Amino acid sequence: MLVGDFSTYETFATAKKKEGKEIKVIGALDKSKEVIYDPVTDANYFSFYMKDKSGEVTKVVFNGTRPTDFEKSTELVLTGKMKGSEFHCTQILMKCPSKYKDQQTANSVAENI
Repeated sequence: MLVGDFSTYETFATAKKKEGKEIKVIGALDKSKEVIYDPVTDANYFSFYMKDKSGEVTKVVFNGTRPTDFEKSTELVLTGKMKGSEFHCTQILMKCPSKYKDQQTANSVAENI
């Protein structure tokens, strides 16, 4: 019998019930709230707020540098643990808008002419 890690995406609400257990939460950057990253003060402290799929907004703390083009992301997948009211993540995966999207649209329009 094979036993694997079939991890599913959680919400912040379920993450709070599993405090201390590493999970993945999917959502989007809440651009109405503060993003904090000051490499001069602490290059390994980055915090922001993310809205999960259920609409709950939670403060996220990442011990590392802010990813390039972070604010352009359309979706985030965070791996980490709840610590009190904050989600402390160890990994940030970003889905960004494709820079080829406009080119693909232009090509498909040209093919239909």
